Amino acid sequence: MNSIKEAIATIIGWLRSLSEVGIALILAFVVIDVLFPGTTPVVENIGVIVGQFSEQGLVGLIALLLFLMLFKK
Repeated sequence: MNSIKEAIATIIGWLRSLSEVGIALILAFVVIDVLFPGTTPVVENIGVIVGQFSEQGLVGLIALLLFLMLFKK
């Protein structure tokens, strides 16, 4: 039973590290796009995602808040 828990903990650690790398890359691309506009489509894509949440009204706002709560944990 402990080996399964250790394996799951290892996989969760890998996923956490992978998500941290992804977030760091997104932040780097945002900085690059701010310094050199039009270089990467990251800022445009973030705008599209936020726009999709705002088009849904209250349901989109609730979904965004739930996403942020899960992301903070």
